[in-house]
Amino acid sequence: MTARDRSELSGARRWVVKVGSALLTAEGRRLDHGVIHGLVQQLVTLRERDCEVVLVSSGAVAAGTVRLGFDERPQDLHSLQAAAAVGQSALIKAYEEALAPQGITPAMVLLSHADIRARDRYLNARGTLGRLLELGVLPVVNENDSVVTDEIRFGDNDTLAALVANLVDADVLLVLTDQDGLFEGNPRTDPHATLVPSAEVDDPRLDTMVGEGGQFGRGGMITKLNAARLAARSGALTVIANGRTPEVVPRVVAGEALGTLLSTQRRPQSARKQWLASLMHEHGKLVLDEGAVAMVAEGGKSLLPIGVVAVEGEFVRGDLVTCVDGAGRQIARGLVNYSAGEARQLVGLSSRVIPEVLGYGGDAEMIHRDNMVSL
Repeated sequence: MTARDRSELSGARRWVVKVGSALLTAEGRRLDHGVIHGLVQQLVTLRERDCEVVLVSSGAVAAGTVRLGFDERPQDLHSLQAAAAVGQSALIKAYEEALAPQGITPAMVLLSHADIRARDRYLNARGTLGRLLELGVLPVVNENDSVVTDEIRFGDNDTLAALVANLVDADVLLVLTDQDGLFEGNPRTDPHATLVPSAEVDDPRLDTMVGEGGQFGRGGMITKLNAARLAARSGALTVIANGRTPEVVPRVVAGEALGTLLSTQRRPQSARKQWLASLMHEHGKLVLDEGAVAMVAEGGKSLLPIGVVAVEGEFVRGDLVTCVDGAGRQIARGLVNYSAGEARQLVGLSSRVIPEVLGYGGDAEMIHRDNMVSL
């Protein structure tokens, strides 16, 4: 397959733009309306190129933290949720005021992991976002922080932005941050750290370059890299760039060498495969032998009991489990056909003996290929 480069950006028609709280707030003290107006102007130029844009915006908790008079970001769950509820209205109001002179209507779309986990809600969110784009509305997406808990949250808006890119089949995910891109070292501590201008998203060397986030943002470069890999499942390119760079959006669209371009050679996955990949809370693991690893990862085959060497965790039929090799590397994930107890009884056995072992005739596959996605 031919290598993909920045020349594709000028022809991209559907964009997901993610902006973090570090950019939208003045050191976390308040929303920076000047930054918001500048960002909106850049998104307008993108729309003037007949592009469709979905904005994934952080900032609600930071805005609410200030409005409620907290000195710092709350740590307890209910104070965080209160800050999100208060700050969300401030955030959408700021976008409405910035968009009004352009005659553009924003739509606040709040998503939780439950909207992604349930297949019907996933498709409904996909349909709603698609219809908003058809109507010329600018969707402003954020996590529904006022109701989610740590156990069911996306964890950061980088991940949410990638899932939105999958939802709308975006051509490009543009992640605007307070850094110039992905560096080979930590630019906050190493002034000689070198910017990575472009890379294949699955290059394992990238994993050694990422770091954690700051005080007001949940996401660091590690979440941005993981988001790029998730967005790649629908074939999207990802650009990580500094949101403080003047006119960064139109310059990235024009193909200027700003930030880090993370490209992919993967074939876009079906909506169902993307949905499976988006499920984040696994209930257990299946350890595969070398033959099964090859069949699942490279051959796209179903996983049979004979290829499983160990079962970890507790799960029931239909739960999400991860398949790993003997070294613990993730190979695939999918919806399992057996409970953990049944799976342990079937480890290493031929599918022909399932009725004899379990006392009933179950599925021949531990995980059917239609319910599995390679990682």
